[in-house]
Amino acid sequence: MITSRQIRAARALLGWSQQQLADKAIVSLNAVARLEGGNVDSRISTVQAVQDALVKAGIEFLDADQKGKG
Repeated sequence: MITSRQIRAARALLGWSQQQLADKAIVSLNAVARLEGGNVDSRISTVQAVQDALVKAGIEFLDADQKGKG
Protein backbone atom coordinates (compact mmCIF):
# COMPACT_ATOMS: atom_id res chain seq x y z
CA MET A 1 0.00 0.00 0.00
CA ILE A 2 1.27 3.48 -0.83
CA THR A 3 2.24 5.91 1.90
CA SER A 4 1.23 9.49 2.52
CA ARG A 5 4.71 10.63 1.44
CA GLN A 6 4.37 8.73 -1.85
CA ILE A 7 0.98 10.30 -2.51
CA ARG A 8 2.30 13.83 -1.87
CA ALA A 9 5.42 13.20 -3.98
CA ALA A 10 3.48 11.69 -6.88
CA ARG A 11 1.01 14.55 -6.85
CA ALA A 12 3.87 17.05 -6.82
CA LEU A 13 5.56 15.32 -9.77
CA LEU A 14 2.33 15.61 -11.73
CA GLY A 15 1.78 19.21 -10.67
CA TRP A 16 -1.69 18.34 -9.37
CA SER A 17 -3.54 20.01 -6.55
CA GLN A 18 -5.26 17.90 -3.94
CA GLN A 19 -8.55 18.76 -5.65
CA GLN A 20 -7.28 17.53 -9.01
CA LEU A 21 -6.19 14.23 -7.47
CA ALA A 22 -9.53 13.88 -5.71
CA ASP A 23 -11.33 14.49 -9.01
CA LYS A 24 -9.19 11.97 -10.90
CA ALA A 25 -9.58 9.34 -8.16
CA ILE A 26 -13.28 10.12 -7.69
CA VAL A 27 -12.87 10.57 -3.95
CA SER A 28 -13.51 13.55 -1.70
CA LEU A 29 -10.99 16.32 -1.17
CA ASN A 30 -11.15 15.54 2.55
CA ALA A 31 -10.14 11.92 1.86
CA VAL A 32 -7.05 13.05 -0.07
CA ALA A 33 -6.13 15.54 2.66
CA ARG A 34 -6.49 12.85 5.35
CA LEU A 35 -4.38 10.38 3.37
CA GLU A 36 -1.65 12.94 2.73
CA GLY A 37 -1.72 13.94 6.38
CA GLY A 38 -0.91 10.39 7.38
CA ASN A 39 -4.35 9.70 8.77
CA VAL A 40 -5.09 6.30 7.37
CA ASP A 41 -8.49 6.09 5.79
CA SER A 42 -10.31 3.00 6.91
CA ARG A 43 -11.36 2.28 3.35
CA ILE A 44 -8.81 0.39 1.34
CA SER A 45 -10.88 1.29 -1.72
CA THR A 46 -10.05 4.99 -1.22
CA VAL A 47 -6.31 4.35 -1.10
CA GLN A 48 -6.61 2.06 -4.12
CA ALA A 49 -8.57 4.67 -6.08
CA VAL A 50 -5.89 7.29 -5.37
CA GLN A 51 -3.11 4.89 -6.34
CA ASP A 52 -4.95 3.88 -9.53
CA ALA A 53 -5.40 7.53 -10.55
CA LEU A 54 -1.71 8.23 -10.03
CA VAL A 55 -0.63 5.12 -11.95
CA LYS A 56 -3.00 5.99 -14.79
CA ALA A 57 -1.29 9.39 -14.97
CA GLY A 58 2.11 7.72 -15.40
CA ILE A 59 3.43 7.34 -11.86
CA GLU A 60 5.17 4.03 -11.17
CA PHE A 61 5.45 2.83 -7.60
CA LEU A 62 8.29 0.47 -6.75
CA ASP A 63 8.51 -1.94 -3.84
CA ALA A 64 10.98 -0.94 -1.14
CA ASP A 65 13.47 -3.58 -2.27
CA GLN A 66 13.33 -2.55 -5.94
CA LYS A 67 15.69 -0.05 -7.45
CA GLY A 68 14.83 2.28 -10.24
CA LYS A 69 14.95 5.84 -11.41
CA GLY A 70 13.49 8.22 -8.89
